[in-house]
Amino acid sequence: MLDAALIKECADPSLKPAIVEQFVQAAGSDDPLVVTVKSGGRLILVPKPKTPEEALEIVRENIGGSVVRVGLTQIPAGIGLKDASELKGDLVDPCANLRMGTAMFAKILRIVAKWYGNPTSEEVFPQLFDDAVHAWQTGKFEGESVFQAENPGGAVVQQSAVEVDDADEEGEDAPSLKPEDDPIKPDNAGIRIDLTRIGGQK
Repeated sequence: MLDAALIKECADPSLKPAIVEQFVQAAGSDDPLVVTVKSGGRLILVPKPKTPEEALEIVRENIGGSVVRVGLTQIPAGIGLKDASELKGDLVDPCANLRMGTAMFAKILRIVAKWYGNPTSEEVFPQLFDDAVHAWQTGKFEGESVFQAENPGGAVVQQSAVEVDDADEEGEDAPSLKPEDDPIKPDNAGIRIDLTRIGGQK
C-alpha cells in the first residue's frame, strides 16, 4: 500500500489518490529501488539493488539496448535522454518517481480517453484505465509510442469526476470509491488480453 501522505505530497494533482493507488498496484512496485530490465520482450534478471547508487548503476549498465523500468511507478528510464550520463538520481527517489510516473500516466490516460472520444460515463472508466495501464506497460497505444506522444492536455477522465470533489473536501466517503463497490479490483477484472504466449512459445 502506498502511503497516503506520499500520494498527497508527490503524486500528480490531476489524478485522484484512489487512481494513483490503483495505478501503482497495477503497474508499479512497492520497492522504490526495484529495477526491471527487459530485452526483446524477455525479462533479464539483475541483482536487487540495496542503495539508490546501485539501482542507478544497474540502469546505466542496461539502458543501451533494453527497456529499463525503475521504482514505485516502474517508469521507463531514459525517456528523451540522449545519453545514460544524463540519468538523474531522482528516478529512485520515491517522491520524485511518483511525481514523474503519475504525471506520465495522467498523460497516457488523456491519450486513451481522447481515442475513446473523451467519454464522461463512469462505466467506461475501468476499460479506459485498463487500456492506459496496458499502454504504460507496453509503451504503445494504437501503434503510437505513448511516452514520446504529445500530451493532449485537459482534465483527466476519472470516476466521479464531478460529484466526488465536494465530498473529498469534507472528508466524507466519496461516492463510488468505497472499497466494497469500487469497480476496479485487479482480481475481479475480466481478462481481455491473451497472455499465454508471453514468455514461451505455445
